[in-house]
Amino acid sequence: MSHMDDHPALEARPTPSAIEPAPAGTPAAPTPASLNRSTTPGTSTTAPAAPPVRPATDARRWGRIDADGTAHLVTPEGDVVIGQWAAGTIEEGLAFFGRKFDDLMVEADLARTRLLDGRATPDQTVTAVEHLRTSLATPLFMGDITMLRAACDELEALIAQQRELAAQRKAQAREAAREKREAIVVEAEGLATSTRWKATGDRFAALLDDWKAAPRVDRGTEQSLWKRFSAARSTFDRARRSHFAEREGARKEAIAAKEALIAEAAALSSSTDWAGTTRDYRRLMDRWKAAGHAGKGAEDRLWERFRAAQDVFFAARDAANAERDAQQQQNLEAKSALAAEAEALLPVTDIKTAKKALHRIGERWEAIGHVPRNDKDKIEGRLRKVEQAIRSMEQDEWKRSNPETRARASDTAEKFAEAVAKAERERDAAVSRGDTAAAAKAEEKIASTRALLSAVEGALSEFSR
Repeated sequence: MSHMDDHPALEARPTPSAIEPAPAGTPAAPTPASLNRSTTPGTSTTAPAAPPVRPATDARRWGRIDADGTAHLVTPEGDVVIGQWAAGTIEEGLAFFGRKFDDLMVEADLARTRLLDGRATPDQTVTAVEHLRTSLATPLFMGDITMLRAACDELEALIAQQRELAAQRKAQAREAAREKREAIVVEAEGLATSTRWKATGDRFAALLDDWKAAPRVDRGTEQSLWKRFSAARSTFDRARRSHFAEREGARKEAIAAKEALIAEAAALSSSTDWAGTTRDYRRLMDRWKAAGHAGKGAEDRLWERFRAAQDVFFAARDAANAERDAQQQQNLEAKSALAAEAEALLPVTDIKTAKKALHRIGERWEAIGHVPRNDKDKIEGRLRKVEQAIRSMEQDEWKRSNPETRARASDTAEKFAEAVAKAERERDAAVSRGDTAAAAKAEEKIASTRALLSAVEGALSEFSR
């Protein structure tokens, strides 16, 4: 059988229609542009790593078509006849066979990209390599066959590398599964002596769920780890049962202690030493908390009696405080009127007169008593705002009349102006020599220095007022 008999798509003497564009609806061969788009369903329209976009192959470097239509591929081993061309001009035939080579390189690039970014498995890539190797064995293209062979060699090396990586990942997954169960066991062993009964019991339940959901490991390792986990849980459970047995005795002691505290609270309920008795009740509360828990039902009943004794005292204290609050509210109204009087001094036209008026307001302010705590900062803030405004005006007036400050500002303005001029010269020089980067850098310097110059000139303008 002749070489051409192995390629039924190219006959020995094809008619002009034997090699022509594919019918409408036939999927097009991949092109360099198409490689920049993901072809995996459900993935992003942009591939994670696009393969290289190669220039179209100049088939005249790698083959020729004789006058009788015989097409030849030039290889390191010699010329190879790849078929007959009768579907157009020789230039069209060269372009056709060049595109065939480009399609194979695109296929190789695409296979490499998909393998490296995980969209194709090593086994799937093997199929692509087999197709490329078949095309090398029976070439129907004109292009750099050495480059295509190298691409196949590289793909096969990458396939071996990816298989090795897959084996490593599988081993790592096994080790991660063992570490996951080991971590569960280590945490359980750390909780074995915990006395946080509710939280630790809940955590042991969660760890058991984690154990059941964890990836499996080999049987021997899993059994060994389970024995350690079970032993830790049993240690905790025994201690918890012992604790609750002891707690019942402590509950009875707590009831007796809290009965005594209720009696003390009742004895203090008629006191009018508001501050001292309030502190006494706080100490009683501390002792109540330290007495332990009397059990839910008894605890609620004891607490109601203890609280009732305190309520008598605090109701009387609150009545006394209400009277005090009424007086403080009157003080607040008086200070609000003074604050409004002070605020009326603004804007100030005569600083000396305003200061004297504010001083008289301050004397009357001090003669008034306390105001409600929640209003103190607000009402005093209104007066401070007026004081600060007058003080600020004094400082501004001093600054405007200070010749030393004016001289420093003027000197600073001159330096900034010189810096702007220098930067403009540097920019113009850079533009002249075509150095756009230096020109842009100089322009940035000009902008920032002009901003500083503007600020200094604004300060200078204050001296002229």
